[in-house]
Amino acid sequence: MNIVIIKYNSGNIQSVQFALERIGINAIVTDNAEQITTADKVIFPGVGEASSAMSFLKDRKLDKLIVSLSQPVLGICLGMQLLCKHSEENNTDCLGIFENVAVRRFDATDANLKIPQIGWNNISNLHSPLFNHIPADSYCYYVHGYYAEKSLHTIATTDYGITYSAAIQKNNFYGVQFHPEKSATVGEQLLKNFLAI
Repeated sequence: MNIVIIKYNSGNIQSVQFALERIGINAIVTDNAEQITTADKVIFPGVGEASSAMSFLKDRKLDKLIVSLSQPVLGICLGMQLLCKHSEENNTDCLGIFENVAVRRFDATDANLKIPQIGWNNISNLHSPLFNHIPADSYCYYVHGYYAEKSLHTIATTDYGITYSAAIQKNNFYGVQFHPEKSATVGEQLLKNFLAI
């Protein structure tokens, strides 16, 4: 199986690659258009800031490439958020694959919320083969100050002050807000499930 991780100015690419190696998968890290379009599965990870990430993607024409992909694509954290229409992080227009989904900032006035959310939180309302063999209320690892709204595309939720999309799906595009590469056995199972789609 030919697995590609999209290379761009993101912070967690190597940790995703190592997580795949732990389950026996050697992925190619590349920004080469042909390698990406001919891959069996594509992973679009991300830790960073939305506007600089989008500028990087546009400069290399990766924005148009990602939108055109027809094989299964998994966005992780910022990668998931960039699949949405718009992010409040520096008022950024994103890729728009999830055209009705906006990315919002957590409410900084809520004294009970530490922003960004860093640490373990559980996932609920699981509705996708992406979560096969993963029990409801399993814990996953998060690091984020922005979240995707709940929508018709929501396939899992998490509560942190509000209920938001822990995962989304539209056609061949999947996204998870948490980091499967840091989520122990639950994360490994999710990556295996994605590779089996």
